[in-house]
Amino acid sequence: MKDGNSILRTREGINYLVPFILITSCFALWGFANDITNPMVKSFSKIFRMSVTQGSLIQVAFYGGYFAMALPAALFIRRFSYKSGILMGLGLYAVGALLFLPAAATGSYWPFLAAYFILTCGLSFLETSANPFALSMGEPESATRRLNLAQSFNPIGSLCGMFVAMNYIQARMNPMSTAERAALDEASFEALKSADLGVVVKPYAAIGLVLVVIFVLVLITKIPVCKAASEGLPLSFGPTLRRLFSNKAYREGVVAQFFYVGAQITCWTFIIQYGTHVFMGEGMAEQAAEILSQRLNIVAMVLFCCSRFICTALMKRFRPAAMLSVLAAAAAVLTLVVIFAGGRIGVYSLVAVSACMSLMFPTIYGLALKDVGPDAEIGSAGLIMAILGGSLLPPLQAMIIDGGRLGLSFVVPLVCFAVVLAYGLRRKTVPNG
Repeated sequence: MKDGNSILRTREGINYLVPFILITSCFALWGFANDITNPMVKSFSKIFRMSVTQGSLIQVAFYGGYFAMALPAALFIRRFSYKSGILMGLGLYAVGALLFLPAAATGSYWPFLAAYFILTCGLSFLETSANPFALSMGEPESATRRLNLAQSFNPIGSLCGMFVAMNYIQARMNPMSTAERAALDEASFEALKSADLGVVVKPYAAIGLVLVVIFVLVLITKIPVCKAASEGLPLSFGPTLRRLFSNKAYREGVVAQFFYVGAQITCWTFIIQYGTHVFMGEGMAEQAAEILSQRLNIVAMVLFCCSRFICTALMKRFRPAAMLSVLAAAAAVLTLVVIFAGGRIGVYSLVAVSACMSLMFPTIYGLALKDVGPDAEIGSAGLIMAILGGSLLPPLQAMIIDGGRLGLSFVVPLVCFAVVLAYGLRRKTVPNG
């Protein structure tokens, strides 16, 4: 604990260990939301007899909420505090999750999209608050490493989300295949849809109640004030935006973050479709193929989690930008294997991509905000808004999949990794990059 404690202590002797532990619990919470949601693209497509493109609107609503609320969240945090931002995030997250109950009662797809949007408005508040808060809990020299440590708890939540999706949603839905559902008459289809929606909403209702409890715990817990760099300074959008976008590391970091999140979500969303296609080609039943694919998705997240802890430790020896470049290049190579090899080799390569993605989000985030000073809150909002990549790029890949080119569709994350590689190489040439 000595080393972990040192990156949470300032030269004045202030120790942020306890608030750091409390705040990092939020990283796990939004990891849970992300990875219980990714398999829902396939599940909702079956439940409502939709195309993959229509099902991917879940990701549009999910990551659109991040984009829409990031800047309001930053202004809210600047006006009040990091703790207030986290409470607002927990509240919206809980409301969105609990709205799944009335959405299921309607039997319609669109209320679920609205619930996802509200839920992720809460996640946007949480990320806009927690990321810069973690960066500020200690000395600037260890900020990127500290954020990587906090982000290491995100995939733990993701694993829980995947476990719940596989065991409490996918495994409990009716095993009827997509083709069999398409042949049902309207009355039978409505009865099946209602039963499956009842399965889907239970985990979301449960997490909503858990969030209410956590909200109360955060509310009554005293968190030492961690002053933002902008505290006491007037907000002027024009000069702030000019300073931010004249900063090359920040400007390019926003672009890199957009494409990284797009790569992450396309890989994790469509690993289910890719694996199901491969395993059904080997003669496996559709539901069994989906469950096996979800298990491999969990393996991918375990690799992601372990790799993030390892990469955080390696940052004591290697520059973050150099590590970002190496892992982006490795991810691009593995994605090429997915495109051209196919079969089980392609599936296993897609799983391995997760190990390469582990350090990308927090490292891009830390490098981009390294020298923005008092503009950190607004700068953080820009990087959270870049999560829009997770909204716009999955439908693009889904359209390629609906066109019958599943393997070729992974050219979308390939391009994304190329952009991240370019950013890492450019920051590698900068001192302390």
